[in-house]
Amino acid sequence: MQRDQMIQQLRERSETGEPWDLVVVGGGATGMGVAVDAASRGFSVALVEAHDFGKGTSSRSTKLVHGGVRYLEQGNIPLVMSALKERGLMRQNAPHLVHDLAFVVPNYSWWEAPFYGIGLKLYDLLAGKYGFGRSTLLSKEETLERLPALEPEGLLGGVAYYDGQFDDARLLIHLAMTAADHGATVVNYCPAIALLKDAEGYVNGVVARDQETGEERTLHARVVVNATGVFTDQVRRLAEPDAEPMMVTSQGIHLVFHRSFLAGDAALMVPRTSDGRVLFVIPWHGHAVAGTTDTPVDEPSLEPRPLEEEIAFVLETAGRYFTRPPSRADVLAVYVGLRPLVRTEGTGDGKTSALSRDHVIHVDSSGLLTITGGKWTTYRHMAEDCVDHAITLGRLDDAACMTKNLHIHGYAAVPYENGPEHFSVYGSDSAAIAALAEDASFAAQLDPDLPYIAAEAVWAARSEMARTVEDVLARRTRALFLNAQAACRMAEPVARLLGAELHRGDDWIAAEVARFHALAARYQVS
Repeated sequence: MQRDQMIQQLRERSETGEPWDLVVVGGGATGMGVAVDAASRGFSVALVEAHDFGKGTSSRSTKLVHGGVRYLEQGNIPLVMSALKERGLMRQNAPHLVHDLAFVVPNYSWWEAPFYGIGLKLYDLLAGKYGFGRSTLLSKEETLERLPALEPEGLLGGVAYYDGQFDDARLLIHLAMTAADHGATVVNYCPAIALLKDAEGYVNGVVARDQETGEERTLHARVVVNATGVFTDQVRRLAEPDAEPMMVTSQGIHLVFHRSFLAGDAALMVPRTSDGRVLFVIPWHGHAVAGTTDTPVDEPSLEPRPLEEEIAFVLETAGRYFTRPPSRADVLAVYVGLRPLVRTEGTGDGKTSALSRDHVIHVDSSGLLTITGGKWTTYRHMAEDCVDHAITLGRLDDAACMTKNLHIHGYAAVPYENGPEHFSVYGSDSAAIAALAEDASFAAQLDPDLPYIAAEAVWAARSEMARTVEDVLARRTRALFLNAQAACRMAEPVARLLGAELHRGDDWIAAEVARFHALAARYQVS
């Protein structure tokens, strides 16, 4: 998957004037899911993303593939059942990126074991054949065996249940490669700057600009899909400047610590925090990730900042449950994600945690098809629903959805065993990266605190459309999200590797290093 080839495909079709069946605006989980679904049905698809794939919400999740225990408590049974089914399909179709994870709910009050035990048995029941494992009641000793760092004073026992975990940005990159494998054209750093309309006022195309060259191309389309998440309303206003807003945005933060804060192989789930949410502390890529919050924000941004009260809340809440409470000095990285929530009646009280995580498909009077809301776990179902609507709206040939049993790029039923352990996220591409590492100059570890090697940066540039140091260290690898200071130390060697691959000079390399250091400062807690 190479960007130059993708740009050339856009250019050639633009010059002929032939319309695409679908042009998708937005390269996050939702948009990329639509591209995979439509391309695998045989439709011609172009996807344009203003920044890098997954720059926003889709790389900043809690890293869980789950039905949503909290939604069960809210009584949203249909959403939970749909998500549990999709959880099973994600593991089936991308086993190199989705795996089971045991969660423990510690009990410090007598009523918690029966209350949460019954609820999680219902969770098992709703999962049916897509279950990841049966929930069980644990004694105090068994609970501490699963979570050795847990505070033992007052502990009565616990409940164990199973959900899924994944690497969100890596799955997104593999979805982009899957779309490309099925003939879609996907381009990053290529914003849609205008929407075209026919003589009757219906949207029938996009003007996209290549940020690297400034070249603008007209992409005619039978259907234009707006899949821009928290930026949904901005794109809708390209067609209808006075369109009523449909989005509400909230942010959630996650703090990352050394793995020793969560000894054992299980995750901690706190079922009710002081703000009415759940809090997770999970093992991820050799670290411990704690989150999340739900704070309303006025306007979406590409790099939202954590609020001091959010940091204090996560530290204080997580600290209650561990013998060694984490402090600000222990935070290796903080990352912030925005949630695209759909505005509904009666949500003027400022509480975004009560808003539904169901997805919404909306067709404006201009004919622009918008899909928004939802959650990572249900991306495939959302895409299927969207493409079904696009077929009707664009009068496309009817074609059945293929994605229930479609292997995601990199599919590997057995993890790659001849390289570093972290290579498993590349699936079937691992062997190609290992082959690059046979060159001694590409075998070097980029920083002693993280496992990544130079070959991964080279692979990201050659095969995964990485264009910047940030692309490599935030989304092709997860260095910035795991240890911001280590990522800063990796910036210069990665910039030099990218400079060689992308034919950039010393000035570009210096500017990239400086830009990344400024960005990484936002991921550190002072």
